Amino acid sequence: MALHRLFQLTSLLRSAVSVTLRRNVGLSAVVFNRAVASDLDPVQKLFVDKIRDYRTKSKSAAGGVVDGGVAYEKSVSEEMTKLQRLYGGGDLVKFPDFKFQDPKFDEGAK
Repeated sequence: MALHRLFQLTSLLRSAVSVTLRRNVGLSAVVFNRAVASDLDPVQKLFVDKIRDYRTKSKSAAGGVVDGGVAYEKSVSEEMTKLQRLYGGGDLVKFPDFKFQDPKFDEGAK
């Protein structure tokens, strides 16, 4: 019985230590990243700055294309017009609805 209790106690202690270590490692990783961010080499700093710049621009684009501009919008409009003309119009953004009818097999049988 004492061995069973000892096993339960060590199991409980092991899980508590595991949770504590995971929390501490997660917290220390965040602190380490903030401390090391100032010590990045120039290429890494440029990369991180571009990612942050893109994140800012994508929030202001509101779901559109980042740095699309008027020329891009005109090009997209022209291509949509070509596709509508080529494929008979309709809404090209919406997925088409397919309607299949079951075949009638007993029409010719007597």
